[in-house]
Amino acid sequence: MIPGAPVMDLAGLYCGPAPDPGAIWMRWNLDPLLLAALAGLALVPGRSRPGAAAALVLAVAFVSPLCALSAALFSARVVHHLLLVAVAAPLVALAWPARRPRAAAPLFVVATGVLWAWHLPQAYDAAMANKGLYWIMQATLLASATAFWRAVLAPGQPVGQAGLLILGAYMQMGLLGALLTFAPEALYAIHQQAPLAWGFTPLSDQQLGGIVMWVPAGIPYAVLGAWVARRGWRQLQAPAP
Repeated sequence: MIPGAPVMDLAGLYCGPAPDPGAIWMRWNLDPLLLAALAGLALVPGRSRPGAAAALVLAVAFVSPLCALSAALFSARVVHHLLLVAVAAPLVALAWPARRPRAAAPLFVVATGVLWAWHLPQAYDAAMANKGLYWIMQATLLASATAFWRAVLAPGQPVGQAGLLILGAYMQMGLLGALLTFAPEALYAIHQQAPLAWGFTPLSDQQLGGIVMWVPAGIPYAVLGAWVARRGWRQLQAPAP
């Protein structure tokens, strides 16, 4: 619990106030503008497979009860952000691939900076309590991660360099998760009360979120690393022109 921190009003959140456990499966977000945008992403001509997959992942993040749950639990918000930067973003990058290799290191720095900046307590609490800032958070996380993955997954990007960048992306995510896991107190005022209804203290909820960033987050990065390695192997096996 944050000493002296005010109890923040969650009624104005995009996905509504923090739900009680018994009501979570009724909390679907049917925002027509959001649904139209996701349908458009899924139906873009020529990009059907990765575009549709990205739309499905974004639907899980923003339409399913996960959106409401992330108003209650920091650990659910971590899952939400992980879906954005490590699943949806690379799928969007595959749907609209870069035409040629480009320097990915600066984009790695930008994507890392954006992720870490939005997890500063003041920035996080402000974004969670204001719909405008909330969408700025989501847009900058997704856009910076997509730019990074377009560079990493670009045709012709050296396999070794791409692999190191993917490893670096996971390591910075894991480092942030470790810091949150071992923080001596809960950092986010927005999650001061709601976790109690779910059987968590604010600190244990934050620790769970940190562990998710630290350990399970490695799965999508490992999958992407294996995909890059497989593509590189196929290129080596291809007959010379």
